[in-house]
Amino acid sequence: MFAQIEELIAEKRAAGIDLISLGIGDPETPTPSLVADVLCEHARNPSTHRYPSNKGRPSFREAVASFYATRFGVSLDPDTEIIPALGGKEAIANLNLAFLDPGDIALASDPGYPVYTSGPILAGADPFYLPLTPENDFLPDLDAIPAETLSRARMLYLNYPNNPTGAVVEGDFFARVVEFAKANDLVVIHDNAYSELTYDGYVAPSFLETPGAKDVGLEVFSLSKAYNMTGWRIAAVVGNAELARIYWQLKTNIDSGMFEAVQEAGAAALLSDQSSVAQMRETYRRRRDTLVPALQAIGLHVEPPKGTIYVWAPVPEGETSASFTEKMIDQAAVVMSPGTGFGPSGEGFVRMSLTLEDERLDEAAERIAALVGR
Repeated sequence: MFAQIEELIAEKRAAGIDLISLGIGDPETPTPSLVADVLCEHARNPSTHRYPSNKGRPSFREAVASFYATRFGVSLDPDTEIIPALGGKEAIANLNLAFLDPGDIALASDPGYPVYTSGPILAGADPFYLPLTPENDFLPDLDAIPAETLSRARMLYLNYPNNPTGAVVEGDFFARVVEFAKANDLVVIHDNAYSELTYDGYVAPSFLETPGAKDVGLEVFSLSKAYNMTGWRIAAVVGNAELARIYWQLKTNIDSGMFEAVQEAGAAALLSDQSSVAQMRETYRRRRDTLVPALQAIGLHVEPPKGTIYVWAPVPEGETSASFTEKMIDQAAVVMSPGTGFGPSGEGFVRMSLTLEDERLDEAAERIAALVGR
């Protein structure tokens, strides 16, 4: 399907058609200058030019601990409960290698970030899809998992605010997850990539805020989206000390750590006044409120997401994810991501990213809305 869509995009561009892509969640806004300035300062320091420690520079681990204490009210030991990661994707892939053996099962959101399912396969284990449906507010139905599957399950992946659906956690869901994990001897991995990008007064929690969460799991906190640092590849795995130690033990056999100048820049981002994050929240809210009405104008039943940088929209009746994606490319010159790229339960949906300059997003919205008259 993706190959066919790529061919269609290539044909349109070869014909000189101006396509607008809403397909990739990669912020176009530069990293805050204060972060780049700290990188430059420390990159000139010869002490950062040597092999770093896999456990990370103390200043970075302490900055993560300070951020978690201030933002989430979560106490973390910088020496035992925080390990730097070369981006959230690397962390999640390696966590599979650290905790799964052949024959094990990882419970993974469907739709979800593809590494939740490709990672277990690379470890010789099996992913088990947990459907996220509108009827259940895009939360997994833990009670519907077969007993035979649970007997082999070792890990549970969660991600809220959720990519690609934009769903958020409210109520006691995380508390139920902790109880479920303890009852079934599961390691919970919460991918916390979008907690800082929320709207309409919603403030996302950390999984580790939940009583007992640190007993059963780890959280992957990425700096990529909140600080426009996707290319910097910087994240942290935080939580249960023994699980963090196992993850670190694996990493010592795979990589040689993160460039320490990048760690210092990451620390600067975490310890900043967060005004740049507030500005990005407002930017994405404004873009969301431009795109959603355009989608509603062509009859799509879209709810404005409370979190992430994506809009998850059901396709019109009679369309599939692939056919609607192709139609939008062909008739509106707008590229979207078909929902099935994120798992079987993504069929019937498309994902659109808000990481586009305002002028281009406005134009994309106008092109989409214009379809109503066709």
